[in-house]
Amino acid sequence: MEPRPPPPVPALFKVAIAPLQAFFRLEASSGILLALCAVAAMVWANSGWAGSYTGLFDAPLALELAGSRGAFSFREFINDGLMTFFFFLVGMEIKRELSAGELRTPSRAMLPLIAALGGMVVPAGLYMIFNAGTPAAKGWAIPMATDIAFSIGCLTLLKGRVSHGLVVFLTALAIFDDIGGILVIAFFYGTGVHVEWLLGALGVVLLLGVCNRFYVRNGMVYALLGAALWYTMHHGGVHATLSGVVLGMCIPARPTRRGREVLTELSAYITRCVEEPEDEAVRGAQILYIEEQLEDIEPPLNRFVHLWHGYVAYVIVPLFALANSGISLEGMSLSDLTKPLPLGIMVGLFVGKQVGIFLFTWVAVKARVSPMPGGSKVTQLHGVAVVAGIGFTVALFVATLAFAKEPELLTEAKLGILLGSLLSAVVGYVLLRFGPAPKVAQPAA
Repeated sequence: MEPRPPPPVPALFKVAIAPLQAFFRLEASSGILLALCAVAAMVWANSGWAGSYTGLFDAPLALELAGSRGAFSFREFINDGLMTFFFFLVGMEIKRELSAGELRTPSRAMLPLIAALGGMVVPAGLYMIFNAGTPAAKGWAIPMATDIAFSIGCLTLLKGRVSHGLVVFLTALAIFDDIGGILVIAFFYGTGVHVEWLLGALGVVLLLGVCNRFYVRNGMVYALLGAALWYTMHHGGVHATLSGVVLGMCIPARPTRRGREVLTELSAYITRCVEEPEDEAVRGAQILYIEEQLEDIEPPLNRFVHLWHGYVAYVIVPLFALANSGISLEGMSLSDLTKPLPLGIMVGLFVGKQVGIFLFTWVAVKARVSPMPGGSKVTQLHGVAVVAGIGFTVALFVATLAFAKEPELLTEAKLGILLGSLLSAVVGYVLLRFGPAPKVAQPAA
């Protein structure tokens, strides 16, 4: 008996759903959604409904557990709670690249590491030229960040104009940037160290290490230990979102068995199954066995990345952008852009990033530390260095930490981040779009 064909899909359903499906298949979709949320926040905060924007994200929330009560705003819930999942994904991506990706050998990692150092040191130095000796000096780390979603999304829109080697180079650079940003947050933006709680956090990390050593797969175990790590780090004075990075780095990244070995065994097993008489009950048990065997060649890290990537890219990070990009322009003028704080951030992101990354990379290539990524031209390297000045998500995050108790400075910082990132995106896109194409066009994926 032949299986029935699936029922026809209603035309209205196709019209409504097909564009959404096409959008989410687009590699740049997460960056585009992020930009739309930032624009929506700006429009909302400067519209007749500005009060509802403030009221929503400043709304008080409370959580009571076992007699312990915590009070926080909706924005703090997003920034200190949900963003932990963003850093969890960052931690897993870093571990995957270090264990089996582009950063697995020193020779592969050296050039993007050198470029990332230039992209952190020069922007921070330029910022301090404008803000040294002022209350804004503590925001020196803001222009150090590269937003991986925005920057890679920008290159994705330039398929055929940027070599695959440069895309990989920018990805690795952004990962090192994330590591640098994580260290800066840990050491410079804490709230005062409490040793007893940090010892508790260390105990949780040791338990996570044991789970990694014995290849624990159960997500609930990591969820409970991750929650305990967040709580102890929060009380220990280290920003609690960094618990996500530590947790991500503790997820097992290698399979328990070689893929070829498992697939060879399954091939013989499936051949025997096909030769057996048809029996639905037996088939169900056989499929379950095949699934269990395939789990041996899929590390938990890959499974967790696949599980959380969509939520982080399409819900958490856009929500963070919506909650933190709403800058009221009431009472502002063009002269505000010349204030040291926003000007330092804009110069750091747009000038500092491209100068630091391009100069450090060019010197390393000339010193034969590593060849030019993908055999690219100098003009293409410069365009990618400009795009790396898009410092949106992590830059906003650092700004909220640096100026948490100074709303006027925080508003100026957000303005500098938005304009500096926008300038880097537009100029970088133009340079790569209308500059010389790579010798051999390759997909930017």
